[in-house]
Amino acid sequence: MIGTKPRLGNFPRRWRVARTLAAALASLLVASCAQIWYATVGSADSAHDLAVQRGIVFDAEHALKLDVYAPHAASAAPVVVFFYGGSWEAGRRRWYRYVGEALASHGIVAVIPDYRKFPDVRFPEFMNDAANATKWTFAHAAEFGGDARRIFVAGHSAGGHIAALLACDKRYLAAVGLVPRDLAGMIGLAGAYAFLPYVEDEAEIFGDDAAGRYDSQPINFVDGDEPPLLLLQGLDDDEVTPNNAEVMAERAQAMDGTAVLKLYPDIDHGDLLVALARGRKAKPPVMRDVLAFVAKRAVAEPGH
Repeated sequence: MIGTKPRLGNFPRRWRVARTLAAALASLLVASCAQIWYATVGSADSAHDLAVQRGIVFDAEHALKLDVYAPHAASAAPVVVFFYGGSWEAGRRRWYRYVGEALASHGIVAVIPDYRKFPDVRFPEFMNDAANATKWTFAHAAEFGGDARRIFVAGHSAGGHIAALLACDKRYLAAVGLVPRDLAGMIGLAGAYAFLPYVEDEAEIFGDDAAGRYDSQPINFVDGDEPPLLLLQGLDDDEVTPNNAEVMAERAQAMDGTAVLKLYPDIDHGDLLVALARGRKAKPPVMRDVLAFVAKRAVAEPGH
């Protein structure tokens, strides 16, 4: 959860240890439940006739893998690199099979990578992982029927934060020989773009100093030179508040950038992903809005 829980404060050490143990047990239970729940979610549209390759290594040094979901016999299809959420601490790519299937069922090559998480690493290590996954996608998109001129980064919650930093902070893609304008666009679903003050483990994840607080916020890097942004947000979201998307869109527009903001009434944090999985007929029209955004950028050229 991002931006809603109270700070830990200066609790006695025994309470902090107990909380750590409880959190570890909860994490195991959540992982088990999440795997079961995500396995039951499927696209309302046909997921048959898809070409799926799982467990492709994109970073051998850190044993990181990704899954690719492609339309059958795809040719020059748009590509979406999707980063899942989990407060930068949890999540596994296989839980998001339904996202890959939903996108591929609508003509998009979907790439879903894993990345390292806290407490194993801290910011910006998972950003380096995301940049490497994006670099891999540019290099291999054509092998799956994708078009390297039409690569989008996307993500939900903490994954939206990762996608936004890739699109706005030039340092991460520069490290792998790319620039944000090589991307056709960024798609954020309930992304965390302006989430100070920190809550829970965020101070440890990002660094509770001036540099950490500044560098962790995607909104600080919006300068009009980023690719077009699609910001999707439920108005009933109490985990990542709608203000994140609203101020991000305002900032992009003020800098003469392109930002499309879609606010959905009566939709909470998880509803966005469920709607995406349900396809074109779902309410809210998340998939339709994604497809419309992608279609308008079908002729994007690298570096422009």
